[in-house]
Amino acid sequence: MDTTRAGTPTGLLIGGEWRDATSDDVVAVDNPADTTVVAEVAHASAGDVDAAVAAAVEAGPAMARLTEFERAELLHAVADRLDERAEALAVQMTAESGKALAAETRDELVESAEIFRLAAEETKRLETHVMPSIERTKRVFTHRKPVGVYALLTPFNFPMNIPAELLAAALGGANTVVLKPSESTPLSGAALAQAVADAGFPAGAVNVVHGRGDVGAALTTHAGVDGIGFVGSADTAEAIVRAAGLKRTLIEASGNGPQIVCDDADLGRAAEAAVFGATFVAGQCCVATERLFVQESVHDEFLALLLAAAAEPVLGDPMADDTTYGPVNNETVAARMDTHVADAVAAGADVLAGGERASGFASDLYWPLTVLDGVTPTMAAFREETFGPILPVTTFTDDDEAVRLANDSHLGLQAAVFTSSLSRAHRYIDDLRVGTVLVNESTNFWEQHPPFGGAGGTRTGWGRIGGKYTLHDMTDLRTAVVDVR
Repeated sequence: MDTTRAGTPTGLLIGGEWRDATSDDVVAVDNPADTTVVAEVAHASAGDVDAAVAAAVEAGPAMARLTEFERAELLHAVADRLDERAEALAVQMTAESGKALAAETRDELVESAEIFRLAAEETKRLETHVMPSIERTKRVFTHRKPVGVYALLTPFNFPMNIPAELLAAALGGANTVVLKPSESTPLSGAALAQAVADAGFPAGAVNVVHGRGDVGAALTTHAGVDGIGFVGSADTAEAIVRAAGLKRTLIEASGNGPQIVCDDADLGRAAEAAVFGATFVAGQCCVATERLFVQESVHDEFLALLLAAAAEPVLGDPMADDTTYGPVNNETVAARMDTHVADAVAAGADVLAGGERASGFASDLYWPLTVLDGVTPTMAAFREETFGPILPVTTFTDDDEAVRLANDSHLGLQAAVFTSSLSRAHRYIDDLRVGTVLVNESTNFWEQHPPFGGAGGTRTGWGRIGGKYTLHDMTDLRTAVVDVR
C-alpha cells in the first residue's frame, strides 16, 4: 500500500487493514500553494463502502465490551500517537490544505490531540440518573449505549480537528465509525484513523473511505449506518438530512458570523479581532467574521483602525515561518470571492483593501484580505457565506437596528459584540439568534469543551460539538425499570 512522505496510507482502511480500492479511480490531492499533486488516494467503489460499513458493524460487539475506562485509555493513546508524529503531520496538512504551518497547522495538531484527551476524561464521566418511581418496589435508572455505526463526513478547512471532534466522541460512546474525509484534504483524516488503529482499538472500530460526493451519498443512505455526523455547507446538510431519513444526525452547517462594534467599544481591539476573524484559515472558517456591523457614530474612526490592522497579516507561502495566512483551498472558494466582491462593487460598495486575487504567487488561489465599505443586505457578501478573507462593513444607528441586521440571515452559528456595557452585552446575548455570542472577542474564538452549534430556527444545524455535549449527542440514552420484589 502506498504512503505519503509522512507515512500516511493512501488506500482505504477497512476492518483494520489498509487496502487498495476495487475501482481504478483515484482522487488527486493538490497543493493550493503551487498546484502540485501531493498524493493520490484511492476512490472507494460502492462495494468498498459496503465492506467498510460491514467491518464497522462487525466491530460493534467488541467496542461494546470495552468499559468506559478502557475506552478512555485508548483515547489517551490516540493523543499520544498524534503527539509523536505532530510535526510530520502538520507539514502534510499544510501541503494539502494551504493553511499556514507556523500560524495554523501546528496548533491544529496540538488541539486534535487535546480533543482526544478531553473525550477520554469525559468518557469516564458518562453519568446518568436514578429517579424515583410511583411504586415503592420499582427502581428506575438511565444508562447510555452506543448508537451503532456512525458515518462521519468532514470538510477541508480543519482536516484533523473536525474529524477528531466527531471521532473521539463516537469512540468514547462505543460507536464504530466509517470516516469519509474531504476529498480536498483526505490525508489528515487518514492519519487520524491510523492513530486510532495504532492505539489498539478493535479492528474495524474506525474505517476510512475516500472519494467525492457519491461516496458520502452512499454512506448517508446505507442501511448499515445508524448515525451521521456532518460538518459542511447548509445546502449539503439539508440534502444529507433528507436522504438520511430517521438516522441519528449531528449537523453543523455554515455560519455568516456577524461582529457588532458599538460606539462604546474598545475600537482598536475590535478592529484587530475583525481582521483575525477574517484571515484565520484565510477566512475559510464557519465562525469567520463574515459581516462587520459598525455603529454610525464611530464608523470613520473605526475604519481607520481597521485598515491599519488589515495591513498586519502576511499572506504568503504557507510553509514560511512569517506567513499568517495562505491561499484558499480550492477554486470554488476563490471564485466565490470573485463573485461576491464584484457583486458588492456593482451595487455600490467601496473596496478599501484587497479586492482581487493576489499576483506573484505560484497559484492563483491567493486572496488578500478584502475590506468592503457600504455593504447592504441586498448584496451577496451580506446574504451568503463567502468563506474567504473578506470584511463587508455595514453601519447601524442603534442596538435595535444592529440586532435586526445581524439576525437577517438564515444562518446562526456564532456572533461577536464589542461594547463596554454589561447590560448592553446581555441585551445582545438575549436577542442574537446564534448558538454562541462572544463579548469583546473575535467570532473565531473556540475551545474544545463548551457546546458549539447552531441556533434553532436557522439552517445551521442541530446537536452540539464540544466535550461532554458531543458524547451525549452520539450516545443513546436508555431507561431501565427493575421490580425488586
